[in-house]
Amino acid sequence: MPYSTFQTSPSPQPRSLRPSRLAVALWAAGVTLLAAPPALAVDFGPFSLTGFAKVEFNRTTNVCEDCQREAGEVRHRVWADDIAYGKPFGTRETHVSLFQPYLGFKQDVGRGWQAFGLLSQRLRDGKVDLDGWLYERNLGVAHEDWGRLTVGAMTTRGWSVPDFPYSFKAMGSDFWGGGIGSSTAWSDAGAGYGLLSRAVRYMSRPVEFLGGDWLLEATYDMGKSGWTQNKPEFIELYAKYIGRDMLVDVVVQSAKNGEPVAWGKAPFGGLTPFSEDDKLLGSSSQGMALLMVRRMISEKLELSGGIRFNRWSGAYAVQTTAGAQGRWNNMFNVNWGGVDANGVPNPGYSAKSTDVMLGARYRYNDKITAGVGLVHLGKASTANPSERGQSNTLTVGSASVGYTVNKYVQVYGSASVFQYGRKGQAPLSMPSHSAFTNIDSRVADRGNSIGVGANFNF
Repeated sequence: MPYSTFQTSPSPQPRSLRPSRLAVALWAAGVTLLAAPPALAVDFGPFSLTGFAKVEFNRTTNVCEDCQREAGEVRHRVWADDIAYGKPFGTRETHVSLFQPYLGFKQDVGRGWQAFGLLSQRLRDGKVDLDGWLYERNLGVAHEDWGRLTVGAMTTRGWSVPDFPYSFKAMGSDFWGGGIGSSTAWSDAGAGYGLLSRAVRYMSRPVEFLGGDWLLEATYDMGKSGWTQNKPEFIELYAKYIGRDMLVDVVVQSAKNGEPVAWGKAPFGGLTPFSEDDKLLGSSSQGMALLMVRRMISEKLELSGGIRFNRWSGAYAVQTTAGAQGRWNNMFNVNWGGVDANGVPNPGYSAKSTDVMLGARYRYNDKITAGVGLVHLGKASTANPSERGQSNTLTVGSASVGYTVNKYVQVYGSASVFQYGRKGQAPLSMPSHSAFTNIDSRVADRGNSIGVGANFNF
C-alpha cells in the first residue's frame, strides 16, 4: 500500500458501546452535567474563561465496520476504492464527546480603543481534535468608529457560521439555538476551509442599511511557510445582516494551493503537509459561495435555509517520494490511468456542485424546542470521464427535540434518515464515503439513525 501523507479525519469510524469504559465515562459525564448547578463564566481581571462541552450517543443502521480494504486512506486515491468483503454489517452504536474552552482577553486602552485576544482548542473524545492546529490563537485591536483588526489563528466564517455552537458571537445568539445544533452534513461539506493559522481579519463597524445592521468583514491567510513556487493564499469575504426578524449570512471563499479537499472544516496550509513537495507539484484552487437566511415567522416559529456553490480546480495525482511505500500528494477528482492533452498521467479535473439546506424550528415554550431539517448534497458537473462520485447525491432528513434545563444545560433527542442517490462513490462534496452518516455509500444507499445528547455551556 502506498504511504499516506498526514490526513485529518473528517469521518471517524463508529465505535462500539458494548461494553466500553469510555462509553460509561461519557454517560457519567453527561449525567454530571445535568446534575451540576449552573456555573457562570470565570472572569479574572481582563481575562474570561468560557466554553462548551457536548456528549452524544447514536444508533445507526447499515453500518459496515472497517469496510475499506486500505483502512485510513482518503477517498481520491484509487487504492482506497476497494471494499474488504466479509466485514460485520448492520446496526451499530457510536458516541462522541466534545470539549472546547475559550480563554479570552479584553482591555479598554482609552480613546475608544480596545485590545483583545482569544485562545481556544477543541478536544474530541479526550484528544486534540486536529493535531497541529489550534482553533483560535489571535490578538487584535478594536475601535468604536474604525472596526476590528485581528491577527493569528482563527476559524473561518464559512465553517463557524453553519457549525454548532456558532462560534461567531457578534450578535449574541447562535443561528440554531435551543440545543438543536446543525447537521455536519451541511457545515462540514463542500469546497470551503475551516481553520486558519496565519490570518489577518478586518471587520467594519456596524452599518445601518435596509432597516437593519450590516457587518462587513475580509480575511486573508498566507497558509503554512516553506512554499515558494505554489504559495498558499486564502481570501474570505463575509457579510451579516441583522434585522428585527431576519438574519442573513453571506460568505465567499477563494483559496489557492491549500490541500485539495471537500471538507468545510479543513485546515488551510499548503498543497501537502510537506513543503519539500513544492517543486514537484502544480498549483490547484477551490472556492465556495454560501448564503444562509433565518426568518422569524412568529414568536414561536422560525424558518431557515441555505445554499452553497462549490468549485474545485482538481489536482493531478503525483508520487512525491520514490518506492512502493512512497508518499503521494493530495489529489482531487482524478482520472486514474488517463492522460491530459500533454500526455501527463492521472490528471485531475475541475468540478462544480451545489448544496442546499432547509430547516424549521418551533418553540413550544421556554423549555421545549422542536425542529426539522433537510440537507441535500448535489451532483457535480465535471469533464472527468471516470466516475469519482460526481453522479451521486446525499439527502439527510432530521427531526429533533431539545429541552433547556437551564441557560447552561440542554438535552436533546434526534432521528435522521440518510439517502444516497445511488450505491457507489460518495458525492464529490463529501470528504469520505461514510462522512456524516457512518454509512459507506459503496456498501449501502440508505440508512437511519437515532440519538440523544447533552450540551453544557459555561
